[in-house]
Amino acid sequence: MINIKEKIEEFIKVALTELSLKGEIVLEHPGLLEHGDFSSNIAMALAKERKTSPFKLAEEIVSKIKKDDYIKKIEVVPPGFINFYLSNKFFAESLNSILKEAKDFGRSKELVGQKIMIEYTDPNPFKEFHIGHLMSNSIGESISRLIEWGGAEVKRACYQGDVGMHVAKAIFGLLKLGLPSESATLREKVSALGKAYVLGAEEFERNHAEIDAINKKIYEKSDREINELYVKGRAWSLEYFEEIYKKLDTKFNFYFFESESGGIGGEIVRKNIGKIFEESDGAIIFRGENYGLHTRVFINSFGLPTYEAKELGLAKIKYDKYSYDTSIVITGNEVNDYFKVLLQALTLVFPELAKKTRHISHGMLRLPTGKMSSRKGEVVPAEDLFAVLEEAVNKKMGPERFASAEEKKEIAEIVSIGAMKFSILKQSPGRDIIFDIQKAISLEGDSGPYLQYTATRANSVLEKARAAGILPKINEAKSGELERCLYRFPEIIKTARENLSPQYVADYLLDLAQAFNNYYNQVMIIDDSNESPYKVALAAAVAQVITNGLNILGIKVPKKM
Repeated sequence: MINIKEKIEEFIKVALTELSLKGEIVLEHPGLLEHGDFSSNIAMALAKERKTSPFKLAEEIVSKIKKDDYIKKIEVVPPGFINFYLSNKFFAESLNSILKEAKDFGRSKELVGQKIMIEYTDPNPFKEFHIGHLMSNSIGESISRLIEWGGAEVKRACYQGDVGMHVAKAIFGLLKLGLPSESATLREKVSALGKAYVLGAEEFERNHAEIDAINKKIYEKSDREINELYVKGRAWSLEYFEEIYKKLDTKFNFYFFESESGGIGGEIVRKNIGKIFEESDGAIIFRGENYGLHTRVFINSFGLPTYEAKELGLAKIKYDKYSYDTSIVITGNEVNDYFKVLLQALTLVFPELAKKTRHISHGMLRLPTGKMSSRKGEVVPAEDLFAVLEEAVNKKMGPERFASAEEKKEIAEIVSIGAMKFSILKQSPGRDIIFDIQKAISLEGDSGPYLQYTATRANSVLEKARAAGILPKINEAKSGELERCLYRFPEIIKTARENLSPQYVADYLLDLAQAFNNYYNQVMIIDDSNESPYKVALAAAVAQVITNGLNILGIKVPKKM
């Protein structure tokens, strides 16, 4: 499809050259369609230099623009905006591009040749996979897809803390409580790990020395009983995480573990004592105050690497495994200060890797008080949220529309996961989110199910059209609200990708869905008129673009709702 924005920018650039003017050309979509499809304030930016009024300069610029068949008209409005209206010929070509490119509409080749690793989710074995991990996963998966749609090679990475004090606490608890039977389900085994961890956390102050000793033995692999508990618990956790990843439609290319990065990170720190790190009270620290940050311990007084040292080791392991051009790390914003120190240390140890590293932080996912509580009173397991969402969705779905209970269950899962993801992705990544279940599953508001329902509605129209022998056909397009919204999709994807913010896609899809539903309620799409094939083509374009947009957000479209 022709890049109309770049074409108009070039028209303005040529006009400015003829007037011996230079300036940054910014094109925006007016808030109201009656003000055109694109608008530029270039005349207001350059009027003072030209010593004339913005309106008069805008008229001069327009007089020099050699418009083509894709531009219907150009007008100047006070105090000096230049508004561009696109032609029906352009809209016809854009609609044909959507139907021709289909599932690839919106993809580009801007990032072809780029190798990008994106690390996200990062749950820890021996602990719950909680709703905070859903934030990281939803954002990370969508950003991965945005970048893939730009043509880059993307490798998804998950970094998991399979050693550390949380593991020692869980092993302490297992030693006290014992292992569940081998015949127990995977969920029962993981639940046992959670209970063991809670016990260890509760007993930590009273049994500090014992748990510290367990932690040291885990690193050393020096105790047979502890080793057996560790191996089993780790395996159960990782198997369970895979079930959740499958539900979330995420497939990781690389799994990295603290048990691997710790030794490498510790060696890096020790090699740089006196240059980057220094000894203090038996530990090895990074003096962050020298860089306007805060001091952090990289190797503790027991001689064990901390999270910070492990992250240094991770940076090296990542690049050794995959020589990326960019490494994006997605975490909760509670570690922002920690990450600033880490990046400063990385800049001194591996300056080239630091330049390639970008940190994105997200807020917290919270539930309204009283709506849902954690079994442990601290975190809400992801599985509990899934269950509550599916139950709420099931109540809204009548059984008469589904061929079987299995079909209804499958659709309920697709809708509930879509509701959860969209509630996260419609916000800018850095904000906290109060997750309201009823709003999340609404078919009338700014929700994932609303978009899924709109796509299934459009697909239903297409099925009825096929049954009636009406095929999509575009001869001459119109310039209605839908046509003037659909062509913007590739531009929206580019903006979202450049800002690493899926929110732009979410906002656009809501606008498109509202426009289609207004159209659907006002127009008889399938009828005996000569316009029916065009109206069906419009519905097909809407179904395709919403499906593509939801795919970028990691959300599936169900067959029916």
